[in-house]
Amino acid sequence: MEFFKQILELDKELFLFLNGFFNDFWDTMMLLITRKETWIPFFLCILFFIVKNYRTKAILIILALALVVLASDQLSVLLKNTIQRLRPVYEPTIEHLVHNVLRKGGRFGFVSSHAANSVAIMVFTSRIFKSRSFYLLMLGWVLMFCYSRIYSGVHYPLDLLGGALLGWVVGFSVYKLLMFIENHFFFARSPKIEKTALPVKDAGTLLLVFVVLLTTAFIVSYLLHHYNYL
Repeated sequence: MEFFKQILELDKELFLFLNGFFNDFWDTMMLLITRKETWIPFFLCILFFIVKNYRTKAILIILALALVVLASDQLSVLLKNTIQRLRPVYEPTIEHLVHNVLRKGGRFGFVSSHAANSVAIMVFTSRIFKSRSFYLLMLGWVLMFCYSRIYSGVHYPLDLLGGALLGWVVGFSVYKLLMFIENHFFFARSPKIEKTALPVKDAGTLLLVFVVLLTTAFIVSYLLHHYNYL
């Protein structure tokens, strides 16, 4: 029990250290990064390449992807309500030290739904596409997406780590379920999901879309502060 308390204290200290680096510009930037809506064009492109490369099996993959998001999101909420670890912004001992951006969210934070959802998507789509470039791109997005939750003051590092572990289990499990369904019910149809990889050109297009979105967020944040709109 004492060891567990020490881990939680270290988690708080690490959170306060990471949460302490902020300014008005990065408040806006991290707000854009942490919003799922910012990344809609990126994920629409991923869906497009699923349809493009897997043709009739795209419906099966998209349904599995929907299951990934639903399972990771609902399981993370279930764990939050079961474990009931307060978010940093609600923790009486440190709430006055927390830099919070925009909103506090629900009272409980372990595990992080943002971390669970993003890692589940990364694991599942990376195994579908089988592209190292795509995996590194998704890993970069996950790390940035998760850090925005610490910056915003709503999650401890352990919240994110727990969410990431949950997301990995969900993403991997649903991929294995998809492979079972393909091998037992769609074995004669091509292309084989297990053997079809994302072309290099398509991975490059996804990287370009990601960079454009990130650059746009940066420019919008700069203009808002440069012209004192915020």
